[in-house]
Amino acid sequence: MDALDRLNERVAAAERRVGREPGSVTVVAVSKGRSIEQILECYETGHRDFGENRANELLEKAVVLPADIRWHFVGTLQSNKAKKVQDQVDLLHSLVGDRLAERWAASGPETPPVLIQVNISGDPDKHGLSVADVAAYATRCRQLGLDVRGLMTIPRRGNDDEIRAWFRSLATLRADIAVGPELSMGMTDDFEIAIEEGATIIRVGRAIFDPRSGS
Repeated sequence: MDALDRLNERVAAAERRVGREPGSVTVVAVSKGRSIEQILECYETGHRDFGENRANELLEKAVVLPADIRWHFVGTLQSNKAKKVQDQVDLLHSLVGDRLAERWAASGPETPPVLIQVNISGDPDKHGLSVADVAAYATRCRQLGLDVRGLMTIPRRGNDDEIRAWFRSLATLRADIAVGPELSMGMTDDFEIAIEEGATIIRVGRAIFDPRSGS
């Protein structure tokens, strides 16, 4: 899959630019809206991390695709779908709100780990906690027994300097509140900046899969 090879080369180059170890970044292939055949083509190259942002689409795909896929849920999740999703995923990237945290914790200590979603750019149209609320929420999640692995963000559109500043702020926040090692940040248009600012996970769709008709 040439597109995935090109992406991996760009990821490796970004890691080298800032002196990071090769392979320090997990690439999540965001497969929302993609066919089973497209996902299998990517899978057959050896790629195993895939992301979905709709619960029903994730559940439909997970039952027919290979069992060794590591599924990441990267979209807004309604609390009433938490149990079905957590039975399929390896990591929830978008934990926000007490109700979802409580539902996610209800399955006990074997529930998959989570990332807390932060609205790092303060965009009213974006999902996520305000920076000021993250520390207390992380404490609450740990009290519920959740395995909080780190933070996730989707900043609003901006120039490269603004995006870099937002990613740097998320990295600083993670360090300040000692919330875990993972930083899920960066997508097709900004993943190289994210890697340079400490991303451990990037979520990429368009740079891997052929653009969808009309998108």
